[in-house]
Amino acid sequence: MKHFNLSLLYAALFAVCGGCAPFEKQPQITQFVDPYIGTGGHGHVFMGANVPFGLVQLGPSNIPQSWDWCSGYHISDSTIIGFSHMHMSGTGIGDLGDINLMPAIGDPTPARGKPGDYSTGLFSLFRRETEKVKPGYYAVHLDRYNVDVELTATKRTGFHKYTFPASDDAKVIFDMENGQCWDRPVEGYITQENDTVVSGYRYSAGWARDQRIFFTAVFSKPMKQFIVSDSTERKPGLALQARKVYGQACFDMEEQETLYIKVALSPVSIENARLNMQAELPHWNFAQAVKAADKAWNDELGKIAITTTDDRTKRIFYTALYHTMTAPSEFCDVNNDYRGADGKIYTNAPFKNYTTFSLWDTYRAAHPLMTIIHPEKISDVVNTMLAIYQQQGKLPVWHLMGCETDCMVGNPGISVVADAILKGYEGFDHALAYEAMTRSAMLDERGLKWMKQYGYIPYDKGESEGLSKAMEYAIADWSVAQVAQAMGKTGDYNYFLRRSKAYAHYFDKETGFVRGLSSNGKFRTPFNPFESVHRDNDYTEGNAWQYTWLAPHDVEGLITLFGSKERFLQKLDSLFIAEGSLGEHASPDISGLIGQYAHGNEPSHHIIYMYPYAGQAWKTAGRVREVLSTMYSDRPDGLSGNEDVGQMSAWYVLSSLGFYQVEPAGGKYIFGSPAVDKAVLKLKDGKTFTITATNNSAGNKYIQQVLLNGQPYPHYYILFKDIAGGGTLEFVMGNTPVI
Repeated sequence: MKHFNLSLLYAALFAVCGGCAPFEKQPQITQFVDPYIGTGGHGHVFMGANVPFGLVQLGPSNIPQSWDWCSGYHISDSTIIGFSHMHMSGTGIGDLGDINLMPAIGDPTPARGKPGDYSTGLFSLFRRETEKVKPGYYAVHLDRYNVDVELTATKRTGFHKYTFPASDDAKVIFDMENGQCWDRPVEGYITQENDTVVSGYRYSAGWARDQRIFFTAVFSKPMKQFIVSDSTERKPGLALQARKVYGQACFDMEEQETLYIKVALSPVSIENARLNMQAELPHWNFAQAVKAADKAWNDELGKIAITTTDDRTKRIFYTALYHTMTAPSEFCDVNNDYRGADGKIYTNAPFKNYTTFSLWDTYRAAHPLMTIIHPEKISDVVNTMLAIYQQQGKLPVWHLMGCETDCMVGNPGISVVADAILKGYEGFDHALAYEAMTRSAMLDERGLKWMKQYGYIPYDKGESEGLSKAMEYAIADWSVAQVAQAMGKTGDYNYFLRRSKAYAHYFDKETGFVRGLSSNGKFRTPFNPFESVHRDNDYTEGNAWQYTWLAPHDVEGLITLFGSKERFLQKLDSLFIAEGSLGEHASPDISGLIGQYAHGNEPSHHIIYMYPYAGQAWKTAGRVREVLSTMYSDRPDGLSGNEDVGQMSAWYVLSSLGFYQVEPAGGKYIFGSPAVDKAVLKLKDGKTFTITATNNSAGNKYIQQVLLNGQPYPHYYILFKDIAGGGTLEFVMGNTPVI
């Protein structure tokens, strides 16, 4: 794949924006972001125009709806069915694709079309060389209609610029049917308000089982006609009939005439969509909007300023940081109105409501990174989670567009809330937070009933993936225990600490692996540590080799189970060289393999950082550098697995800085091996934390000494409070392991 040329991109943007040079006189951190990274392989990242943490993610949608098109776009494809305002990024399940607009000439068939069949459907082919993309901006030429498309966005509004050929049959089609992958329309509505405004809504059922989004769209030129086609059909599995709604805004266009369209979204109402547009995009200056989006990205990316002589590292780093800021996204209007998890409308909320919580993934690194560089967002994120608890009776598991998907296993929301409390964050009700954590942990759903009865989940109780569920619950229980201890709740502390040892029940000392366990204490047989069965298995997207290490909250306890540090280290070393078949039914998510270490999936992400607990920190350094250099690249297939809403990239960002939070809550960041020579982190209250790596190079990957504010630092970790307090952390690097 041929990469776009940044200098040509800037020149092109200068031209299309009328010579106003939207990117001049700003620190150009965005020049190091390559949005194509992760659009190939199984990265599943979003491609298009958005701003940090914005609801609107405006970009192209391809025809296919299979796994590698979960975001709606894949680098291998050359079809576009339209430009929709909402997309997923890096997930393993597809949804959204809402409010899809497509410029056209003539009367194309109002249908999606099929991969490989270009005879019908609302689509166009495009050539990659006509694409131009950078944070906050996307452009492409539609070959079928000879239309140039440019897109930019605010948090709640998409801004379209279409340049047409001469035609008396030019159209902009509003496709209210086609979503992405699992998404299916339930009800659509669109109406013409006057000759420049159309509005409507789209209800759908998919991964988010009751998604509702409202919009209003304003044209820069009056329509000569607006046509609505509306049909109703029964969709399998849906209680309601699905309305297929298409709107066609018709225009006469001169050669190279430009049509602008502003489309504002709201999770609440059409009226609030209008309010969002008025507040965020009251003007028609496209170049100004592009410039504002670029500034928004530069401001956020500038929270970490790195120094490195390797431009490749800089591209990967800032693209990774960019990917961590796609979500969670604001799921409220400018007046803080939002639709809750109970379907009710909450007005003028005292916090910004967020959505797209991929918590099984992001509790491990994305949220710990956020607590460092986005302190201003933590109270809103936690208040959102507490509101979800009050509305649905538990903290979020995997929340999407106000809907609980219950996707993946464990209680990861508990760890995120506990982490905020233990790091000293205020701005939310700590008593309510404790109630939310403990009640979520004491439900009877998703195997928790058996956790309370047995201390683990027996495989013979009909609970699929019970071992993984129990081990994830144990991580959350440890997080509750730490908060209980800090609050002086000794009884709760002892109870949840005991439950956090669930992993020990599964540990088979004879084989040195965790294994499925029955209610009478018998290990499941036959047993193959390499084999992984997708669903209906003890393990979630993994095998015994990977899950044996899933005790990040109690590494010392896991070492004890092995009998000695030496045996623990021997087994850990073998993880990276063990070879064996995962079996024909293994999940495709088990990827990025080094031996049986699977960097492409989240349960492995902490494992490399376990060596320092057993006194061999230098092995962490070697493995970190290996993963940074082999599992990440600046190519479209530059991720070894799904981006998973920022987690894969957050691992890269933290590890490049030289540390990673292993324990799920509290802020104990374990040292690894910094990949950058210097990093300046912008913190709360104007403070900065500077990280330097002296004598750093590919060969000098081992930490020889650590200095904190100029003083020797004896630990293999740094605490969050020492980072948040500001100052300087210096790594002295060398080519010799320090034992």
